[in-house]
Amino acid sequence: MEENQQISNQAAAKIAMRQEYIKCAVDPAHFMRKYCMIQHPIKGTIPFNLYEFQGKVLHLLQNNKYSLILKSRQLGISTLSAGYALWMMVFNNDKNVLVLATKQETAKNMVTKVKFMYDNLPAWLRGNKKPQEANKLTLKLANGSQIKAVSAAGDSGRSEAVSLLIIDEAAFIDGVEEIWASSQQTLSTGGGAIVLSTPNGIGNWFHQMWEKAELSENNFLPIKLRWDVHPDRDISWRRQQDDDLGVKLASQECDASFLASGDTAFESDDLEYYEKNVIQPINKRGQEGNLWIFEEADYKKDYMVVADVARGDGKDYSACHVIEIESMRQVAEYKSHIQTPDYANFLYALGTEYSDAMLVVENSSIGWDVITRLLERGYKNFYYSPKTDILTQEEWVSRFNNPSNFTPGFVNSLKSRPLIIEKFREYVSKRQVVINSPRLVSEMRTFIWKNGRAEAQSGYNDDLVMSMAIGLYLRDTAVRFRKANLDLTKNALDNFSVNRGYTDQNTQQTDGGFGIYSGTSTNENSVLQQYKDNSWLF
Repeated sequence: MEENQQISNQAAAKIAMRQEYIKCAVDPAHFMRKYCMIQHPIKGTIPFNLYEFQGKVLHLLQNNKYSLILKSRQLGISTLSAGYALWMMVFNNDKNVLVLATKQETAKNMVTKVKFMYDNLPAWLRGNKKPQEANKLTLKLANGSQIKAVSAAGDSGRSEAVSLLIIDEAAFIDGVEEIWASSQQTLSTGGGAIVLSTPNGIGNWFHQMWEKAELSENNFLPIKLRWDVHPDRDISWRRQQDDDLGVKLASQECDASFLASGDTAFESDDLEYYEKNVIQPINKRGQEGNLWIFEEADYKKDYMVVADVARGDGKDYSACHVIEIESMRQVAEYKSHIQTPDYANFLYALGTEYSDAMLVVENSSIGWDVITRLLERGYKNFYYSPKTDILTQEEWVSRFNNPSNFTPGFVNSLKSRPLIIEKFREYVSKRQVVINSPRLVSEMRTFIWKNGRAEAQSGYNDDLVMSMAIGLYLRDTAVRFRKANLDLTKNALDNFSVNRGYTDQNTQQTDGGFGIYSGTSTNENSVLQQYKDNSWLF
């Protein structure tokens, strides 16, 4: 009887163990919380009780082959990655995990974490056989799965098939581009990657991959972890980091901010505000979906289309924005490589769609081809620039009645360029412009001061930044002057007609609110007619 009961208990234990094994194999969070031990710098050996945010990250790692983690320091993400690597090795045969870091010592730390967790697993999870290889740089299990640590080198990921590539502190690795390129042949057979780092300024490979991941232009899932995801940290802790590290370094190390490198033309607080408020387009048009629509055209509203034309060398893009003038809302955006004849046709159609928008094209050398084609097609609300670098209301008034004082398109000169950029900076600092596009904010991040001049960082573009800057500058100058001059002219002619004794019955005519009067001079009528037609001013 007792023997039968013992056999029954053993059978039940085996069934429970099998069920628990299956549960661990399916759920890495359960495996880590219940069976993995870690070395805490103060508390010593403790169970790996995952925080809620760590559990969520682990779920993302499990369900996405390529994960890019932009993180605050000391969140336990390296330890989490080590636990995930062990889970993969224990429950799968012949998995090869490769860990890369700036130094071999750093990479070795992750292998040490994996070994510690493995050594503290219960025997029924470790298996009966001893590891085939176990040293400071390698752990190879009896089932053929292994983890290996190597220092960063251009051919680090080339020589062997990799099931999981972990790149730790990727933003600080010189030549990580070559490492990533060399790993592609082995990863393409089914492997995955976890790339994690605190930020190290802008322009490096990690930053570029993050920018593309946010725009869904690569295979990485972007995961951003600020200091406040940790439940044991509060605002007092964060303020102490400012005291300990300095404001700039604390922003980089705690806020996971690329902008902490400090050379950006826009303030980091402003960029973070706009980053949080970007939205996805409601529609993407064109062969490659390069026209992003955030709001459909509303015939009751006035718009401007502001376009920058690429030089045609393949390094920059033709780009434009549709801006709702009154509210300063970005309602559409385009960025692509396109030939100038096609770009002219595209702008004509876009401007027409948005209530015959005021169409502004920068008249640089390549821009003239687009401008000429638009004028030949007779676009009726085209912007002309005054032939002066001094764009004040007085200058406008003195020139507006003579078309020879204007030239088609927008003149972006050495004198006007800093004014344009400063206007954009002003609108951004006051949060007065509504920016919907993550592409534009991405360009703003890499728009930096270089030798006193604001421009795109090397390897990046500023086509969207400059076209938006031009639009906001004109909105605050030419558009405002135009309205003021229309009102002034109408008032002056109203007074003139009253003083001359003209009557509504006999001599006054109205036309669209512009106040066309018979009895006024030919010059006065022609000026108002020019405003009415909008054929040479806008």
